Order: sequence, then structure tokens, then C-alpha cells
Amino acid sequence: MDNSTKIISWKGAMATMLLLLFLPISAQASNATEARALFNNTWRMFTSPNGCSLSYSVNIIGIYKTAGTIWVKGKRQHYQEKRYCGWSDPKHFYKVDLKKRSVDFHNPNSTKRDKYLSKFTFSPNDYNYSWANDKGTGIVITMEGKDGIKSSIKHAKLVLDRRTHYPIAIKVRVAFFWTTVKISHFYPGISNDNIFVYPAARYKNFKFTNHWPD
Repeated sequence: MDNSTKIISWKGAMATMLLLLFLPISAQASNATEARALFNNTWRMFTSPNGCSLSYSVNIIGIYKTAGTIWVKGKRQHYQEKRYCGWSDPKHFYKVDLKKRSVDFHNPNSTKRDKYLSKFTFSPNDYNYSWANDKGTGIVITMEGKDGIKSSIKHAKLVLDRRTHYPIAIKVRVAFFWTTVKISHFYPGISNDNIFVYPAARYKNFKFTNHWPD
């Protein structure tokens, strides 16, 4: 996958938001080459053609709060939350609002598919990396934006489980606020691709709005 990936929404490319964290650490940041290698290993797990799944909890105080599960495999994604669920592939994005009983159909590459989080952009090469072993959390990878950074995320940290190296927490600073993502139940590999198929019959009585091509 191209390392200059652009994030167009939390759901559409959860790959990036789920790989960042900013937390206090108790040890001096270490070797930049090792830190980048740790990050790259986690990134490969998430972007693997075999896919992966995980649960997440996001809380942007006063703006956005949600929790759910996401499945990602190549350019196909599916997420489930209490109120919303969605299916995305290279040509289609369906967002279901279970409360309003509505379905919105978008171009998956459109920034209009998410009014808040389409503003986030990220490229791994925009950062200087370091890492430290925090006794209270795990392996902490620090990412500080280089001069002239194009990504909207300037400061971030990623926390990994010491044993598995799976991501367990994220915090990013964008503009004037911090966003925290807690990660659990990370599983590499998806064998049943039916989870990525939008079940049109299930929502045939919902209001359908076609926004294509956005």
C-alpha cells in the first residue's frame, strides 16, 4: 500500500487513526530506526491483504464520541456501532443510520462522506520516530511532525502490547484538541469475506439517499 495514504474518514480508512497515540512516557525516546521498524510492522498488520479486525473507542470531548468494531481487508471495510454501520469498497460506501432508519450512498473517495473526520490526513514519511518502553502502558512510539509536514496530524504516539506488538491505544493532537482511541480485540486475518458485502435486503425499508458521485 502507498505510504502516502490519505485519511478521508474514521471509518473509511481506520488504518491510520488506529495507529497513533500521544501519552506521557517515563523513559527517554530511543533509536529512530527501531521505532520506524516497529511502526512499519504494525502498519503492515493493518494493511495486510489478509485483513484484520479490532474494536475501538473514540472520544473527542464535546465533538464526537463513539465505539465499535471495524473489519479491514485491502480496500474493503465494514464497521458496526450502536447507531451507525457502514460498508465500503473501491466503488461504494453505504452508511446506515439505525436510529433514523436511513441509508446514505457515497463515492468512497469523497470527503463529504464524513463531515468531521474527512479533514484528517496522514503520511508515515512526514514524521520523526522514537520509542521507549513504558512500564505502565507498553511500547510507546513517538511521532513528531517534520518541518513542512503536509499531514494534518502533527503529533502522535502509538502504544503497542509488549508481547504481541498489537496496537492497544492511540492519541493524536490535531489543531487545538487531543483525540484518544482505545483499541482492543485486535485479530489479524479475515477468512469470511461476506462481512464486506452490503446487505441491501436488510435495509430495503430504510430511506435511501444517493449522493453519488459527491
